Amino acid sequence: MVKLLVIRHGKTEWNLARRIQGRIDIPLSDLGRAELAAKRLPDEFATFDWISSPLKRARETAELLGGRNIRIEPAVAEMHWGEWEGQTFEELREKYGDEFRYNEARGIYMTPPGGESPADVVVRLTPFLKSLRRDTVAITHKGVIRALKSLAYDWDMTAKAPVRFDWATGHLFEVTEEGALRPLRINIAMKDA
Repeated sequence: MVKLLVIRHGKTEWNLARRIQGRIDIPLSDLGRAELAAKRLPDEFATFDWISSPLKRARETAELLGGRNIRIEPAVAEMHWGEWEGQTFEELREKYGDEFRYNEARGIYMTPPGGESPADVVVRLTPFLKSLRRDTVAITHKGVIRALKSLAYDWDMTAKAPVRFDWATGHLFEVTEEGALRPLRINIAMKDA
C-alpha cells in the first residue's frame, strides 16, 4: 500500500468570489500566492513524489509549497462543471430554481449540463489510484478531494460530510492496489517557511 497526500490549490480571485472554476484555468490570486509563499510541506513528506493537476492554480501551488520534479497528472484535474463554470451556486439556484435544487440533491450523481458528476470523477480517479506505486503528494482541487472523500468514507454526498475537511490543509490516505482508500490523517497543517 502507498500513501497519498492531497492538497487543494491556493486561493484564486474566483474562489474569493465563490465562482465555480471547474476547468477554467484561473491563476492564483495575489493573496493565494502570499499565503503559499509562507508555507511548506511538513518534513515527514519530504520523500514523497509530487504530482499536480494540469491547471495553473495547482501547478503554482505545487511550486510555492516547494515541490520538486512535479509531474503533471490529468486524472487529478478539477471536476468539469460544464455550463455552470463561472457562476455561483446562488446564481444557479436563482436561474434554474427547483431543477437546480433537484440536481444538487442527487449528491454524487449531480451532473452539470455538459459536465461531469462527482461519480464520474471517481471513475476517472480509479485507474490513477490503482497505478500508484510510490508515496505521493497530489496538488489538486476541491471537487477531486471531495470525490476521494466519498470513496474513503463511503459518502454519497446527499447528507452532511462525515468528516470536516479544512481546505487549507493536507489529507493523507492509504491506497490499496485495488484503488481503495483509507483515511490516515485529515487536516494536516503546512509548516511555516
